Amino acid sequence: MDAVGGGGGLVLVPALFGAFPGAAPATLFGTNKGASIWGTGWATLQYARHVQMPWSALWPAAISALIGSAAGAWGVTVIDPAYFRKALPMVLLGVLIYTVIRKNFGQTHAPRYEGRKQAAVASGVGLIVGAYDGFFGPGTGSFLVFLFVRLLGFDFLHASASAKFLNTATNASALVLFAFKGHVWWHLVAMMALSNVIGSLVGTRLALRHGAPFVRVVFVCVVLLLIVKTAWDGFFRPA
Repeated sequence: MDAVGGGGGLVLVPALFGAFPGAAPATLFGTNKGASIWGTGWATLQYARHVQMPWSALWPAAISALIGSAAGAWGVTVIDPAYFRKALPMVLLGVLIYTVIRKNFGQTHAPRYEGRKQAAVASGVGLIVGAYDGFFGPGTGSFLVFLFVRLLGFDFLHASASAKFLNTATNASALVLFAFKGHVWWHLVAMMALSNVIGSLVGTRLALRHGAPFVRVVFVCVVLLLIVKTAWDGFFRPA
């Protein structure tokens, strides 16, 4: 699921919280990052073997995402992110409506920019989504895919491949922090990482075999699930 359209945390994070209700949230988030980085990293390698990756734009974008993630994490210390819980479902609904109404959205790979301009736009995407990831988090991969399609003119396949690389970079940054603080259960990570890589292999092969239309369908399904989950968390979950 994550290798195709993003949103793997929708499954893994609630599963960890359900299995270990008494554990510290930071430890569960750190364990999630320890497992998911293997899936995003493997997906990036698989996509890179079959899809032309715009590395000259992605490296600066990854650095910007790391800076944005750090800034977002700092923002949590001074701003209460609670109001995001109610706003996020509305933003995701807008993304869903836009994607569904525009039938050709993300079906054709026609990059709008080249060279430094492409790198600049990609870096802007990395900075903004990285900051969101550090500050709040849900749907980061899906936002990356959407913005790569909308702003850079990628199809869904190339957008998903590019998003996986940025996800790997931000996961690595978060994992280093959690590990430094001792918030990673490495014995669980070892088992979960293997499963994550297997799932990533299946997902990337499906995406590469069926192309952008398949990735678009999975993306729409992921966004629908995100809308349901974030709406529940924001409006109906008991305090």
